Amino acid sequence: MAAQKKGDEGLVEPSLWERLERPAPARATLTLERIAAAAVEIADTEGAAAVTMRRLAAELGVAPMAAYRHVSGKDDLWALMIDRVSAELSVTPEVTGWREVLRSFAVQTRELMLRHPWMGQVPAPLISLTPARMAVAERQLEVLATTGLDADSMMAAFRTVSSYVHGATQSELALREYKERHGWSSGAETRQALAPQMNYLMDTGRYPNYQRYGLGAAHKDDPTWEFDLGLDCILDGIAARLGV
Repeated sequence: MAAQKKGDEGLVEPSLWERLERPAPARATLTLERIAAAAVEIADTEGAAAVTMRRLAAELGVAPMAAYRHVSGKDDLWALMIDRVSAELSVTPEVTGWREVLRSFAVQTRELMLRHPWMGQVPAPLISLTPARMAVAERQLEVLATTGLDADSMMAAFRTVSSYVHGATQSELALREYKERHGWSSGAETRQALAPQMNYLMDTGRYPNYQRYGLGAAHKDDPTWEFDLGLDCILDGIAARLGV
């Protein structure tokens, strides 16, 4: 993925990111920016499976081999897509508290993944190893560094929040996709459809606390409330454990 390659004469070719930051030739009709924009649009409207080099070339009005001259394959393409949408994430310099910075990025990342569901299908290393994703990480590590944490603790705190965000949001997306696939438009419809299975399980008497949740929970259909509470628990834990 975005690795440097050797040319025919053994020379190392510029990396994907180095090429992305170079000015495009004045007459260039196909650029990495155009490729990324088209790929994101296809994925947003038709799903991740629709993003193929052939489909992309057709969208851009070029031959498939022309696209291959810019990106070597699907990994490069995924990386470009992740980098493009991740550039939407930002926290202003005026926000200086570590908790506020991490929380803002966490909330924004969930919203970003909900807008671009295909992000949850990208191989894990590609989520972070792009310039925009590195900038997001750097901003959070920068503010964590001001607390006096050692390097290991700083990175562990950052990765813990990031893991929660991606895991929780992917679960939310999976449930949303499951409901859409079955034609259920609400939590109530979903529960009604699954009632025979749930009633049997609850009637066994083995799951009293789950039953308590099912009968008494007020936020079953409010994933934002659940996400926010979980995020605050994570941040509270970091503060208590690391003394920041």
